[in-house]
Amino acid sequence: MTTDTEEPTLTIDELAARAGTTVRTVRFYSTKGLLPPPVLGARRVGHYGQQHLSRLALIEELQHQGMTLAAIERYLGQLPPDLSAHDLAIHRAVVASWAPEDTQTLDRRELERRAGRALDEEDVERLVAMDVVRPDGASYRVDAGLLRLGVRLLDVPLSQEAILAARTVLIEHSRAAAHELSGLLREEVSQRATEDVKSLSAHMQPLVVQALLTAFQRSLREELREWLKEPAGSDEG
Repeated sequence: MTTDTEEPTLTIDELAARAGTTVRTVRFYSTKGLLPPPVLGARRVGHYGQQHLSRLALIEELQHQGMTLAAIERYLGQLPPDLSAHDLAIHRAVVASWAPEDTQTLDRRELERRAGRALDEEDVERLVAMDVVRPDGASYRVDAGLLRLGVRLLDVPLSQEAILAARTVLIEHSRAAAHELSGLLREEVSQRATEDVKSLSAHMQPLVVQALLTAFQRSLREELREWLKEPAGSDEG
């Protein structure tokens, strides 16, 4: 499995297989500027990595939301060019939150293929605890929108308890923000025709997602800066 700090090692065929798409589609997205160019290796063979996988997953999710290719180009064009694969995965997870739950029933082999790696029993148990995977007899009910992010969290050096606590905090605060925003939108659109409401919603969803994510990333950076500036033992009475 490639991480942000490793050299890209996937061929275009391997990238397409991991992403569940075709080589032709990968090349098309590359020509449109939706994917960064590959790293050229020996004999000028292009190699791809986790950032390309995460970009393809984000594009897939935006298409699932009904966005046109032109709208996807505009959306990706507004993102910072140096976003890591992890940041892109977070964008995808936030965008996916606008869609109805997308669960699929997979056997163990297909689950590992979608995850892009072998999964031992402890990995599966952690995915179940994160509510990404649910056992269903000999198969698994999988939240397709969260699988890649859940798999990435398997390598985060945090305890399962800390990850679940963080998940609870994010869900509670995101629901509160969604409630407040929906109230503002209801007041704005109460006098509009139904088609106007649908059009406003279609335009607002990606903008709100990007605004929320940008605000959260900035706030988190500020919190981390303040935390790292604190001298050791400053919390001792």
